[in-house]
Amino acid sequence: MSIDSSPRGHPCFDKQAHFSVGRLHLPIAPRCNIQCNYCTRALNRDEERPGVSAAVLSPREALEITRKITSEDNTIKVIGIAGPGDPLANEETFEALSLVHREFPRLTKCLATNGLLLPQRVDDLVRVGVTNLTVTINAVDKEVGKSFYPWVKLNGKVHREDAFDVLSSRQLLGIRRAARRGMRVKVNTVLVPELNSDHLPQVARAIKGQGASIMNIIPLIPLGRMSHLKAPTCSELKQARERCEAIIEVFRLCKQCRADAVGIPGREGGNSSLFGRLDLTPSYHY
Repeated sequence: MSIDSSPRGHPCFDKQAHFSVGRLHLPIAPRCNIQCNYCTRALNRDEERPGVSAAVLSPREALEITRKITSEDNTIKVIGIAGPGDPLANEETFEALSLVHREFPRLTKCLATNGLLLPQRVDDLVRVGVTNLTVTINAVDKEVGKSFYPWVKLNGKVHREDAFDVLSSRQLLGIRRAARRGMRVKVNTVLVPELNSDHLPQVARAIKGQGASIMNIIPLIPLGRMSHLKAPTCSELKQARERCEAIIEVFRLCKQCRADAVGIPGREGGNSSLFGRLDLTPSYHY
């Protein structure tokens, strides 16, 4: 049985909703199963970027916060899980979504993942109400992709030499399975001009062929092992988006949000931490 993924006004998929629909990111997924060379996870209230949260919630705390924020803010129509690690590498993701979906079935559920475990978890995502899915894919060619991922861990085994091959094949298979189940699939791609700028049209064609409906090209934030590289210029980002837009719909408004963001992305303060809004000190940390 497939799910209903008709447009629901998701602010990270739809231009108009970006300025009027609020989302709540529940930070319940601290662990990750791959290493991205541009990624550093952190606990703080200051940085406005992916991989950052002020703290990590338990599934029960996540439900309680959903109750509180949705009762106080009627713009919140979307509940998402975007880290600070990979949601599919954390069973707490499914516990929390199950609790939230049972009590709030009409809220849109979404999730962002690196895709390594996606092929085997699609049915579980459907079960807990996920209709909108984001997968980060930075390359589909090994010569490009190997610069992004030093290792991935699958079924207890760490892959290094074949890290990209293992990850890429599962990303594309996962997208195909999710799309066939009726999910609306968006692909995030980090633009690193020195590595993948000429490769992005190939990525666009590959993901569209597997059933993704929208692509989101975002600029590199120079961190971690890529801290020595430069972020793309506005011109480079614009050019990359235009080249891919001839192949697949491109979303242009991404704010590269925190893993605990709350509010309407297109409005001032829309990427602030939910802990700042509630002035909470959760009991659960990683």
